[in-house]
Amino acid sequence: MEKGASKAAIKIFITSVYSHNLISKMLSQRFTEALNYATQLHANQVRKGSGVPYVAHLLGVASIALEYGANEDEAIAALLHDAIEDQGGAATREEIRRRFGENVTAIVDGCTDADTTPKPPWRSRKEIYIAHLATASPSILLVSAADKLYNAQSILRDYRILGESVWQRFQGGKEGTLWYYRALVIAFQKTGSNPLFDELERVVAELEVLTSLYA
Repeated sequence: MEKGASKAAIKIFITSVYSHNLISKMLSQRFTEALNYATQLHANQVRKGSGVPYVAHLLGVASIALEYGANEDEAIAALLHDAIEDQGGAATREEIRRRFGENVTAIVDGCTDADTTPKPPWRSRKEIYIAHLATASPSILLVSAADKLYNAQSILRDYRILGESVWQRFQGGKEGTLWYYRALVIAFQKTGSNPLFDELERVVAELEVLTSLYA
């Protein structure tokens, strides 16, 4: 084979592999169905203190998860990560299983810190959630970390605007919330090295510095 033809063949091969990988990461109708379902479930829910439609959070978490390599099941779980906790408990879990399968359901379950009403006390819930990360699957860690990163970014942004009053939104207040996010960073990083965990650590560290400067 001539050198030019060889280079052309290699280029075709690389292009075909790249195209295959790209296609394999494309989202199917299942993702659209999950987005529609999540929008319906959370239609009357807004973000604490801001009044922003809750679907903005779900889209943000799914976006972060996809940017850090989520497959379709993980992206769907990102859209539905609060569904069991906030929108129906066991009945919603069974509906997610029926619509999207066992794998998605397991990921959403792994991102849920309570599925009953009323919820258990805040501190004990968070301690149990942090402890379970040590044995969580890579998929759960990905979606959970994407959720926590989105939340930490939101807190940091709102703190710059609102100052100390932002802590009124959270059951744990300032001390509890900062404890929780630092404990999450430690728990995630103990499971292994991951750029998503590193980004969460950077945001949490920035929040800690900012709150100490302007408290």
